[in-house]
Amino acid sequence: MTAFDLEYLDKLKTSVPAWRGAQMDAAYEVFAGMEEPTGAEEDWRYVDFDLPFSSLSPSDEPGDALVGGPFIGALDDTSGGATIVDGHVVTIDGEHVERLFGEREHSSPVPPDHNKLAAAHSAFATEGVHIDVAAGVAVDAPIVVEVQGVAENVASFPHVIVDVGANAEVSVLVVYRSADGRRLLMVPEIDLRVGVGGNLRFVSVQSLDFAASNVVHQRVHLGRDATSRIGEVGLGGDLARLDLGITLEGDGSNSNFVGLFFGEGTQTLDYRMLIDHVGQNTSSDVFLKGAVEDYAQSVFTGLLRIEKDARKTSTFETNRNLVLSEHAKAHSVPNLEILCDDVICGHGSSVGPLEEDHLYYLQSRGLRKKRAERLLIRGFFTEVVDRLPITAIAGPVSEEVFNRFVRAQEEGRVA
Repeated sequence: MTAFDLEYLDKLKTSVPAWRGAQMDAAYEVFAGMEEPTGAEEDWRYVDFDLPFSSLSPSDEPGDALVGGPFIGALDDTSGGATIVDGHVVTIDGEHVERLFGEREHSSPVPPDHNKLAAAHSAFATEGVHIDVAAGVAVDAPIVVEVQGVAENVASFPHVIVDVGANAEVSVLVVYRSADGRRLLMVPEIDLRVGVGGNLRFVSVQSLDFAASNVVHQRVHLGRDATSRIGEVGLGGDLARLDLGITLEGDGSNSNFVGLFFGEGTQTLDYRMLIDHVGQNTSSDVFLKGAVEDYAQSVFTGLLRIEKDARKTSTFETNRNLVLSEHAKAHSVPNLEILCDDVICGHGSSVGPLEEDHLYYLQSRGLRKKRAERLLIRGFFTEVVDRLPITAIAGPVSEEVFNRFVRAQEEGRVA
């Protein structure tokens, strides 16, 4: 085990091709010159970041993979996939799945100077998975990638690329997990590319232990008439961030994002989004709902940007937040940047407790308060769960969220 320094970088470069080594050198210069996040930066507003690299180490070998889990087990069938443990690819299967960082060159859509963690990923990532679906191919069952952290005080940098060829179609499920009580940091990069007329359904389920942290940089690039359906489920982690960028470059492209989160304890669930409309006749929708209780907090900052030639754009973003305990907090900051005419766009957000009028109505019909609250929680999240792009996981997701609320009710942790 060594620190994230130049000596360790030189060691890593012996296992990658020359093109990747050059990328790592350039990224390390950026990494070494950047300060660690403090929470004072605008990019980390509302977040108390307390995982400095000086207290973390890389993992030279993967730990023992976790088994079981409710989300993957809900799938009747899969078309292959992979398991990444502590940043190392330990299993890989399926005709559309291969290892990354071979002779085929790849460039990252996230520049190293995006932030300290992005620079670290660019400098130190050496293993990953490439899902490549050729033009015209429709993959029937989902491809599953499980990203695990099992070692204490380790930072890992998993990398996943999904290429969807022209008029191809695929579903991909990524599940993040960690061992109980392990303090660790994951910094995954997820690069989703959809070619002309392609169709991608992608869902990530973040179910880390509360001692772990996860900062995901996820990018989606859409070609002409391409479609992406992106789902997000945020359940675990001490700090869990999704830094999402969607670029609708091709004319006629379309993207829908639907997500839900449930925070408790002292969790911070952090969502930063940029939806960039470049092509003409493009459309997008962002729909994120969540709840926080105890001392947990959520953050949503979403920017819908319509470029100067992106005429006939249609876009909307919605963020709804339930604050279920006195000390819980939710921050919601939706934004629009419109650089051309002939567009339809808007945003909406709300932060507050369960609706008193709805509670009163249900109680007036004979329901006790706890029962009424449970019905409202189910109704609040069902609107999102029913829209997840991979429907097979809807059941276990719904039950996990509902059971968390019931447990908090019974323990007196909600107002």
